[in-house]
Amino acid sequence: MMALPLNYFTSGRFLSSAAALKFPFSDAVKYSILGLSVALLLVALGILAWQASRCFKRPSATAPRHRAVNGELLQTDDVSDITEQYKGIPTIKVEDVDTDILESTQEAGNVHMIQGLLHYSLYYDTEQHRLVVTILEVEGLQQPRQISSLQLFVQMKLLWIGSQMDGPYIEEVDEGTPLTLRTVLQDWRTRIVKGTCNPLFGDQFTCLLHDEKELEYIDLRMEVRDFDKFSRHTTLGEVRVPLRHLNISYPLELKGKLKTPQKDLVGEILLSLKFLPTSQRIEVGVLKVHTVHKELHLDAELYVRISVQCNRCKLKHQKTPVVVRGTVTVFNEVLVFPLPEFPVQQFKILVSVYETHSNRNLPKQMLGQLTMKKDNNSESEHLDLMLRSVRQPIAKWHALLI
Repeated sequence: MMALPLNYFTSGRFLSSAAALKFPFSDAVKYSILGLSVALLLVALGILAWQASRCFKRPSATAPRHRAVNGELLQTDDVSDITEQYKGIPTIKVEDVDTDILESTQEAGNVHMIQGLLHYSLYYDTEQHRLVVTILEVEGLQQPRQISSLQLFVQMKLLWIGSQMDGPYIEEVDEGTPLTLRTVLQDWRTRIVKGTCNPLFGDQFTCLLHDEKELEYIDLRMEVRDFDKFSRHTTLGEVRVPLRHLNISYPLELKGKLKTPQKDLVGEILLSLKFLPTSQRIEVGVLKVHTVHKELHLDAELYVRISVQCNRCKLKHQKTPVVVRGTVTVFNEVLVFPLPEFPVQQFKILVSVYETHSNRNLPKQMLGQLTMKKDNNSESEHLDLMLRSVRQPIAKWHALLI
C-alpha cells in the first residue's frame, strides 16, 4: 500500500474547516453596507468638486481699470495685467481709529452753526523776552447738549510758520498751490470747568522767545473743547490769531468769535502700500518724513506709529524704530499687518508721527497725523492704486495735519 505525505491530510482538514466557516451576516445586510459605502463615496466626491469650483471661481470686477496714476509708482509696468488676474479684490473702507492720537475735531456734531466768543489777553514782555497768554472766559456758547454734562476747556497751540514750497508733493492740494508748513512750539490746556456754557478760566501761560521779531512767524490757535474721558474731545469752535498783526508790547484784551475748526499742515510723509491677497496681509512702508522746525535739537528723534482696524477688529499697532530728526527724516521701514478674515468689509488705518528726545527727560510730542479713507462717499487714490496693483508697492506723498 502506497504511503501518503503528511501534508495531504493536513490540507484536507483545513479545506473542510474553511468550508464549514460561514459569514455571520445575511446577503441583505452585506448589500446594504456596500450601498452605504458607495453613497458616502459619492458625497465625498461631490464636496471635493464643490470646493474645487469655489477655488477656481473668480467674480467679475465692478470698478473700472486705471492705467494713468497721479503719484509715484514703484514697479508698475504690469499693473494692468496683474489687475486683470485679481478682479475679486475686496472693497476697503477706511476711517479714523485709535484713541491715543490727536482727537477728532471734524465729527458730525461739529459742523452745525458755531456761536460764542472767546475772551483772552496777550502780552509780550520785552525785558524778559516772553509771550504771556491768558484765557479769561467763554461767552454765549451754543448749548450742544445738557448744560450739566458740559466739561469745557481751551486747548492752545503756538504754531511756527515755516517756509513755503510749491505743490503737489501731496495729493490733498491742487497743483501749483503754495504750501506753508507749520510746527508746534507750545501746546497748552486750561483747567476744566463743568456745568456751564459761560465758563470763567483766568489761566495764564508763558513762552520764552529770543527776539520780538519772532512774533511775525507765530500764530496762536485756541480751541474750545468739551472733555471726554476717552480722549475723543468735541471741538466746539476755534479762534486763530496771527501775532504779527498785533501790537502786544502792553497787555491787550481781545474777544474772538468762535469759528469752524480747521487743521494745519505740519509736514509730509512718503508711504508705500502693498496688498497681498494670497497671504492676506497689507505691507505699509514708511519711507520719508518732511517737517519744519524752529530750532533743531541734537537729541530730537522721530518715530511713526501705525494703527489698523479690519472688520471692526483692531489690530495691534506697530511703531518704527526711532530715527534722528532732520528736515527730511529717512526711515525705509516696512510694517506688515495680517488681515484677520476675508472678505474685507471695513478697513481703518491711521499714521501718526511723534517726536521724542534721547535724554528721556522731555515727554513725547505728536507732530502730525494722516488718515486715508475709502468708502461709499469718498475714495483715497492711494488705497485705490494699492488694490489695483496687487503685490506691487505703490508710493505717494501725504499731508501731515494737526
